[in-house]
Amino acid sequence: MISQRRLPKSENKESLTEDASNTRKQPPSRKTKKSRVQNEVEENDSIFVKLLKTSGIILKTRESQNQLVVDQIVFQKKLFQTLRKHPSYPKIIEEFVSGLESYIEDQDNFRNCLLSCERLQDEEASTGTCYSKSLIKLLLGIDILQPAIIKTLFEKLPEFLFERVNCDGISMPLLIISQLKWLDRVMDGRDLTTKIMQLISIAPEYLQHDFITSLPEILGDSQHADVGKELSDLLTENTSLTVPILDVLSSLRLDPKLLSTVRQLMMNKLSSVKLDDLPVIIKFILHSVTATDALEVISELREKLDLQHFILPLWLQASQSKLKNKVRISFSGNQENSHQDCVFLLFDVIKSAVRYEKTISEAWIKAIEHIPPVSEHKSFDLAMLIIIYSTNTQTKKYIERVLRNKIRSGCFEEELLHSTFCIHCFVLKDLCPSILSLAQNLLHSLDQSIILFGSLLYKYAFKFFDTYCQQEVIGALVTHICSGNETEVDTALDVLLVLNLTAMRLNAVFVKGILDYLDKMSPQQIRKLFYILSTLTFSKQHGGSSHIQDDMHLVVRKQLSSTIFKYKLIGIIGAVTMAGIMAADRSRSSSLTQGKTDLSNEQYTQVTSLLQLVHSCSEQSPQASALYYDEFANLLQERKLAPKVLEWVGQTILNDFQDAFVVDLCAVPNGDYPFPVKALYGLEEYNSCDGIAINLLPLLFSQDFAKDGSRMTSQDSDNKLVSPLCLPPYFRLLRLCVARQHNGNLEEIDGLLDCPIFLTDLEPGERLESMSVKERSFMCSLIYLTLNWFREVVNAFCGQTSPEMAGKVLTRLKHIVELQRILEKYLAVTSDYVPPLATFDLEAVDVIPHTSTAVSAKIRKQGMIGSGRKRKRGDNKTSSHDTLSKEDGSECDPTPSDRGQLEKELKGKEEKTVALQNYHAFFRELDMEVFSVMHCGLVTKFILDSEMHTEATEVVQLQPPELLFLLEDLSQKVENMLTPVGRRIPFLKSKGSQNIGFSHLHQRSANEVARCVVQLLTPMCNHLENIHNYFQCLNADDQGIVDGPEMQVQEYHLMSSCYQRILQIFHGLFVWSGFSQPENKNLLYLAFEILTNRLKQREPDQSLEELLTQSFHYLQNFHHSIPSFQSALYLLRLLMVILEKSTASAQKKEKIASLARQFLCRVWPSGEKEKSSIPNDQLQALLGIYLEHTDSVLKAIEEIAGVCIPELISSSKDGSSSTFPTLTRHTFVIFFRVMMAELEKTAKGLQAGTAADSQEIHEEKLLYWNMAVRDFSILINLIKVFDSRPVLHVCLKYGRLFVEAFLKQCMPLLDFSFRKHREDVLSLLETFQLNTRLLHHLCGHSKIHQDMKLTEHVPLLKKTLELLVCRVKAMLILNNCREAFWLGNLKNRDLQGEEIISQNSQESTANESEDETSSQVSKSKAMEVDEEDKASDGEKEQDSDESDTDSD
Repeated sequence: MISQRRLPKSENKESLTEDASNTRKQPPSRKTKKSRVQNEVEENDSIFVKLLKTSGIILKTRESQNQLVVDQIVFQKKLFQTLRKHPSYPKIIEEFVSGLESYIEDQDNFRNCLLSCERLQDEEASTGTCYSKSLIKLLLGIDILQPAIIKTLFEKLPEFLFERVNCDGISMPLLIISQLKWLDRVMDGRDLTTKIMQLISIAPEYLQHDFITSLPEILGDSQHADVGKELSDLLTENTSLTVPILDVLSSLRLDPKLLSTVRQLMMNKLSSVKLDDLPVIIKFILHSVTATDALEVISELREKLDLQHFILPLWLQASQSKLKNKVRISFSGNQENSHQDCVFLLFDVIKSAVRYEKTISEAWIKAIEHIPPVSEHKSFDLAMLIIIYSTNTQTKKYIERVLRNKIRSGCFEEELLHSTFCIHCFVLKDLCPSILSLAQNLLHSLDQSIILFGSLLYKYAFKFFDTYCQQEVIGALVTHICSGNETEVDTALDVLLVLNLTAMRLNAVFVKGILDYLDKMSPQQIRKLFYILSTLTFSKQHGGSSHIQDDMHLVVRKQLSSTIFKYKLIGIIGAVTMAGIMAADRSRSSSLTQGKTDLSNEQYTQVTSLLQLVHSCSEQSPQASALYYDEFANLLQERKLAPKVLEWVGQTILNDFQDAFVVDLCAVPNGDYPFPVKALYGLEEYNSCDGIAINLLPLLFSQDFAKDGSRMTSQDSDNKLVSPLCLPPYFRLLRLCVARQHNGNLEEIDGLLDCPIFLTDLEPGERLESMSVKERSFMCSLIYLTLNWFREVVNAFCGQTSPEMAGKVLTRLKHIVELQRILEKYLAVTSDYVPPLATFDLEAVDVIPHTSTAVSAKIRKQGMIGSGRKRKRGDNKTSSHDTLSKEDGSECDPTPSDRGQLEKELKGKEEKTVALQNYHAFFRELDMEVFSVMHCGLVTKFILDSEMHTEATEVVQLQPPELLFLLEDLSQKVENMLTPVGRRIPFLKSKGSQNIGFSHLHQRSANEVARCVVQLLTPMCNHLENIHNYFQCLNADDQGIVDGPEMQVQEYHLMSSCYQRILQIFHGLFVWSGFSQPENKNLLYLAFEILTNRLKQREPDQSLEELLTQSFHYLQNFHHSIPSFQSALYLLRLLMVILEKSTASAQKKEKIASLARQFLCRVWPSGEKEKSSIPNDQLQALLGIYLEHTDSVLKAIEEIAGVCIPELISSSKDGSSSTFPTLTRHTFVIFFRVMMAELEKTAKGLQAGTAADSQEIHEEKLLYWNMAVRDFSILINLIKVFDSRPVLHVCLKYGRLFVEAFLKQCMPLLDFSFRKHREDVLSLLETFQLNTRLLHHLCGHSKIHQDMKLTEHVPLLKKTLELLVCRVKAMLILNNCREAFWLGNLKNRDLQGEEIISQNSQESTANESEDETSSQVSKSKAMEVDEEDKASDGEKEQDSDESDTDSD
């Protein structure tokens, strides 16, 4: 019997049915078989049956197979010959077909004719295959029968169109159509095509699908075009046949225009098709793409294909269905799997296309690359880049470059990456190795935003992928950590900190392996690593991993027992971090359960034993002890410990601190001290028997003047060994412990705020020179320790709300400023002094100050404070990141711009001073909370007093020196945390050196620091407005003369420094790249809202753009009172940062240009012995800002070069331009360099245009180039007046670049403008010819003076000039003026026009004097270029030994 299975696909039905016929049960023997044949043989005397029997086929009845007794080819040959040789041919054909029609009227007979025949011949005797065709298919293979048979089949087929499938599972319409497949030859293909298309039009839909998919197997190539046209028409009529029609069209050879039409039709329907149809549609679209239209098609496809529309609703529906009953859950699960399979199939289609079609992959990358930043990028874009990255290795570098550019421009952010992993999780999971490879490459970048994106790839790969992928992620991160690269280590540790702990525990053994690489890590990295491991292993909820705990304890004990501080540091940090996790207060988490909220006795014992071990191992080293106290203090500041542990720590620390450092005031120590001991800096009046004091000088003396603090001695044999080095960190630990125990209240230790210190008279006076080196070093150490004590006291009590406490804090700030002034005097005369350390989580060698840089050779007069010099140096460093390289060989004058004439008011003894910022690492770090003191207000005799506490009876005042001290420290913190790394770290300078002294600051995130600074905007605005009013009143009183008689110079300097620091902090805040992240948008809005509220009353629901505009107006109003050039530069930079964040930037850009011009036109104060008070790099930066933001760069350059410089030339030797007072003979090279650079940049940006452009565009571009060449001519001719080496160097460098821009951008314009604008082109070339001739003279001047700095530019310049001559000749040939080109020899001359004579004899001068071929333009002969640019052989030999590279 025939198999009963149903046929799934039309293309397989023929083979399946024939196989089913062949698998009928075979007779047991040949004899039995022959007897059955005789019983079932068709007995019919018709010509049809006889001819078949004669040819080799026996027809059977009922359900038996027809038997083929000969080979199929033999049968067809015999029947063909029989019919052809029959006497009644061709009438016999009609009779034969008529007999067939009569025979197949019986449905069983018809089915037998459609099924394969049974072969009776031996298999060995068969010359064909074992596969047997059906009778109908054999007859269709005979040419003379084929048309009639096809006609009969199509007449018979409609009878079965609307019948159900038979019980045996055979569909008669599909069986009939299968007879037409794979025919060796079709006699009338057009007729067959017509019949099939008619059949498709009337067939039911379920048969239409199979009929259509059978077309490629039936039709010949000649019929593909007709069928394609009809199918495309059917596609518009019946959308349900989209899938089979597109599948067929992909297999046919069709006209590209037809495919394009169908593709566009499908593209328009993408948003409305079903998910099941999407893979076929996308496959058709991609397969129909050609190289010419690939980019256009892919761009439209990515725009219209919205996978979120398909995927998200299905997943949401699936997740919601889980709340239903089990039946619905099962159904939903099947449906979800079906849709998920469709998504997989869709991406398989795309993967196949981008893997094997290079055109498609490149077009897809370009389509994503060309998306403008303002457009919305889709998660599908990012997923496609990852897919192409994984499937096509040749495009990896290209994709990485596109990704980097998109990340830098802010197009690919965390939100987009998160949605990509959410939506395409199942697809990306298979690409995990490629994703990790991409993340690894991104982490090697120098750009912080790219590194962050790479870390997010690791984070989301771990979050969304399976366990195997999570293990791979951990392995990759561990590799980064062990690489030794500081950035990679920090990033990888930060990723581990945010990963899911439950999943991390499965891979904790991999993380534990990092313990072998601790010696390569920084202290902050060690903290992170031990925090991660401690969290994984000491968690009480899940139980710890005992073997990892043992390994950590072993590592800690080993490092603590080391005598090398580097390894002891690792042990201290690790032990304190472990103790913090073990003793963490879990009262919040435990409150949800009913467990104990405190530690068990066993846990308590483990924690205390570990801390006692650290204390005992570090007490012999002051540096190790101080590190332990600092680490423990950081622990208390970050997290809350269990009450039992906190109580034990508090009692131990308080008792030890009192015993070590606090003594009674009445017990003045007596001893053989080098200086008399006095109790100084007390804030309260105590009786002789009351009060306490800090025993500082005796403790320091007991160390026998040890500078390194590595050796301790005891005061008495019974007392503990103590070191004054531990005083500040010990107090920090004490006050944090007390604050934790009493919810921030420090009344228990408030006596330490106002208690005096046992010191000696610190003011050196006249005895400074008579002191020995040892005594001066002792005094320096004493002052350092006192300063660090006061700093920690201010850190501790700055947050107390009592007005009395606030007043004492301000007094301590005043003491700090005074002590810094005294310290500068001692340091200036104490060479090679190394202060005691204040930061202990580093090696001492890292922070040793360089005496040559610390001690300033400059002289300042009495009355100037050290902060002015500190401000000066710090700011020069800050402003150097965006300036052009200095080429004039002269040093920038570091003197502040507000010095000079102001110092004339001071007379007194000159003394050396130092810059304290070189000793920054030796001062204790101020906490961010200290800056809340700025709310007190700035009070001077020019400004009204402001109250910090309205309920206080006395006014709390913050004086200018203390304000400047706070602002300087805050600006350093902002620069370290918020300024982009690329701007902050100079070349060849390590990042670690920048972070020294900011250990506590780095415990906070950049977001926290930015939020603190935003909260300080209001008091800083108050101070800025008060200072603004101060200078306004000052200018009014002195009629604008800054050194008027009523002016106090010291106060002026303080105000000017405060002004500059506030602007610097504002700039550092708003330049922070974190504001571009979505989670910080509200913080940016708040910051601009604060600035806006200073200008007018708050309006509800203002947009960010409105706030930007108001903030811009608020800040620009301060330009009237800018006291120094450097403050002006910071104001402009601040406005530029706001401009970058604004969308409507045209008006703001004009305003910045206007302000920059005003600053350049202002007369700034200058010093007596100084050529200029304006540092060169700052002037260069401000002039660059002016030219970048002005409406017309060329007009601005023409004004300066054509008006201001002639004013300078006609002025006196020390004079300046009347229009631009900042333009002097000293600053001319700065102006010249910036103008040449901006002119070349502008010329390079001018588009050449095309011949198809309108006449107006050609005229406009030609006019613009005329202006550029005129400016170039003016600047080049200035070297005749200003012929210094820096000016000539600038001229050689930028002159060549301008000529190159002229070749690339202007010469194509002249090619198609010569005929219509002949006179303009000739005039332009004549002017340019004179300039290039002067460049030629400059080359000769450089070589005759043998200046290597200049001659290294000569070869490239001469090569460019030679190209110019050739290019002008080509332009003339293009315009049929070749005869106008004249070539001659141009002699070498110097800048004065005198001929340069060779060193050889006069006879050989013509061969060795470096003659240049030249051409000249003349209006009478269209071209006569007297230009220089064909070097002789002698010159080429000479130049070959010189460097062709541009060193600048």
